[in-house]
Amino acid sequence: MSILVNENTRLMVQGLTGREGSFHALRCIEYGTNLVAGVTPGRGGTMWEEKVSVFNTVNQAVAETQANVALIFVPAAFAADAILESTDAGIPLIACITEGIPVMDMVRVSKYLEDKPTRLIGPNCPGLISPESKCKIGIMPGNIHMPGRVGVISRSGTLTYEAVNQLTALGIGQSTCVGIGGDPIGGTSFVDMLKLFQEDPETDAVVLIGEIGGTKEQEAAEYIRDNFTKPVVGLVVGTTAPPGRRMGHAGAIITGSAAKADEKVKALRAAGVHVAPSPAEIGITMKQALS
Repeated sequence: MSILVNENTRLMVQGLTGREGSFHALRCIEYGTNLVAGVTPGRGGTMWEEKVSVFNTVNQAVAETQANVALIFVPAAFAADAILESTDAGIPLIACITEGIPVMDMVRVSKYLEDKPTRLIGPNCPGLISPESKCKIGIMPGNIHMPGRVGVISRSGTLTYEAVNQLTALGIGQSTCVGIGGDPIGGTSFVDMLKLFQEDPETDAVVLIGEIGGTKEQEAAEYIRDNFTKPVVGLVVGTTAPPGRRMGHAGAIITGSAAKADEKVKALRAAGVHVAPSPAEIGITMKQALS
């Protein structure tokens, strides 16, 4: 069973008529996602690819199409406002692909979302996918996924794909795969996703991929130790990061010993997580954990 998205998902793309929005929206449709609306201010009343109505505002799109998931490809300077617009329109799930959103913009968004029912995935993330439901919300390659009973949560987009590809090659299908993004301030956390997978009777195990920076992995380890009853395979990348070198993700900022890879690995191991020795061994570690 999928979590968050399924065959009832009605997708709206903010920034649909831009280059990135158009390219990935077509890939979502090809995978099977029900794309019902696009939003581009000033382009309202037009049709995109002769398939989808474009609206000036999210409120208009929701009123006309009953869209219930937003996918954001809006440039970084305007992405925070796009998130807030979908939140105010009552969209329950937002996936923001945009990278480079100013930290202070995300501070404002995070505070605004505190008492709202909207869930944000990202920003700076690949989105999420449910192979069983043929629903893809984001930029991940759909062809590598297969339906199954293993969930995937990752801060790294590329390693999400690598983990999925390894699982599929071993005949291990996925229930839902979620890239939560690598920025220091984002929406959904590892713990949020673990809670959903714990409650899903059709997810038997989870792959969790972390990075250096922050303490999200330690928070996940604490939850796993006390509350999670299914096998977890973990990987933390960045063990060979050179001291003082700026890494790719905004979240990969070392602020004390807790943010280092070895401390995160230690916490996960102590919580009973099966830690993969390297990125190349995620799939085989899960196969061993399931046996």
